[in-house]
Amino acid sequence: QIDPVSGMVINLTDLKEYMQEAIMEPLDHKNLDKDVPYFADVVSTTENVAVFIWENLKKLLPAGILYKVKVYETDQNIVVYKGEETISE
Repeated sequence: QIDPVSGMVINLTDLKEYMQEAIMEPLDHKNLDKDVPYFADVVSTTENVAVFIWENLKKLLPAGILYKVKVYETDQNIVVYKGEETISE
């Protein structure tokens, strides 16, 4: 939902802080396989990096606001992750 007062979905300053905490601090200038505990047991593919980012951002962002994570490994290899769907029986 767009906030009628600010005209934004989320304050960009807040988003920048969330991204810093969820993405930059744990991943920037790191050897994923050696320096990031998540990847000790998970292969550090682009797909799994997208899942890692999704999980970290989802913890910080307001509920229901995260739509997708897009990771560009190269111009030709781009991964889009939209979370796991839960199907109740």
